[in-house]
Amino acid sequence: MSSTQPSVPSQPPVLDPVEVEKKGILAQPKAVWAVFFACIIAFMGLGLVDPILPAIASQLDASQSQVTLLFTSYNAVMAVAMLITGMLSSRIGIKGTLLSGIVIIAIFSALGGFSNDIWTLVGLRGGWGLGNALFVATALAAIVSLSNSGAAKAIILYEAAIGLGISVGPLLGGWLGAISWRGPFLGVASLMVIAFIGLTILMPKADPAKKPQTKTTLADPFRALKHRSLFVFGIAAALYNFGFFTLLAYAPFVMGLDEHGLGYVFLGWGMLLAVTSVFMAPKLQHRFGTIKSMCAMLTLFALLLLAMGLWTSTQWVVIVSVILAGAFLGNNNTLITTAVMNAAPVERSTASAAYSFLRFIGGAIAPFTAGKLAEIYNPSLPFIVGAGFVMLSVVFILFNKNHLKHVDIAGAGH
Repeated sequence: MSSTQPSVPSQPPVLDPVEVEKKGILAQPKAVWAVFFACIIAFMGLGLVDPILPAIASQLDASQSQVTLLFTSYNAVMAVAMLITGMLSSRIGIKGTLLSGIVIIAIFSALGGFSNDIWTLVGLRGGWGLGNALFVATALAAIVSLSNSGAAKAIILYEAAIGLGISVGPLLGGWLGAISWRGPFLGVASLMVIAFIGLTILMPKADPAKKPQTKTTLADPFRALKHRSLFVFGIAAALYNFGFFTLLAYAPFVMGLDEHGLGYVFLGWGMLLAVTSVFMAPKLQHRFGTIKSMCAMLTLFALLLLAMGLWTSTQWVVIVSVILAGAFLGNNNTLITTAVMNAAPVERSTASAAYSFLRFIGGAIAPFTAGKLAEIYNPSLPFIVGAGFVMLSVVFILFNKNHLKHVDIAGAGH
């Protein structure tokens, strides 16, 4: 990756809320805010289709499991594409990779808006995943390298963009989806054009003097996974993402709400995710340490999934559980992203690619599995299975905690 990226420090930064406030996380260059805005739009794509999943199933005459393939193809392509992001960005630069990702997202989301059958839509959604992989993996590196407030606060800013995108996405999806299920796809394409213009104007050109001496190869992410700590976080993320995407891709089918209703539920989910990722996660890490906080959040998330499995037919339980899950996932996302960035002595771009490859594999398997389990057995089983996978991630982390000591910092005297 570009040498403008900070090298991995020997000691991971503590997300100290006092320091964040003292130095001002909002005092960023215009280029950071341009990437931030583009991140919000890119992550809208994750939750954008949630409110329209039942409508797509109905209007395209598709089964639940077929519709959940919109998440499976998206995540599967993202997982594989993550492996080439570093290789590509080390050749065309961070800005070039970001703009390429935006163009691909815009093209495939627009084509999705004009498709007429579920299989075409599934394929186009996979193309959307390719663009998202190029953008998302590089955006984190861009924000970290362009930020003037340090890596820890740059990661918080990145997680805030994720949270805002994930929360606004369902709201926009519900609003546009109430008009037509095609609306959200065309809406994202339009917003991506705005993001492209913003990045083109505000993001600086690469400094020729700072071009990387060596180019990243396809093998680098696999070499990075030889570091036990990075491998542990990747596998744990794959396991808990099974629960994450069971909730995201399957829950809309059992809530019994229209597009607007689903949009508001996932708006609440995303808002909690955004707020906790920025304000609560740093305090948890500072007070209790990374590993304890992660395990606590994942355990609580697993319990929510279990409650959804036990009371699937009780609408308010499912709705409240989905919204509350945002808080636990928001905390965990910031904690694990910060830990991954400091897990191994490799460049952040390489660590991100290796970790993302593993976690999106879990995100690819879960949606279709959830739909099939519901069709073959009953509507409750997907949530129960999801809860089991999330708890397995906790067990895996605790079993390997001796390999994670260097990223597990608790505030002294607490």
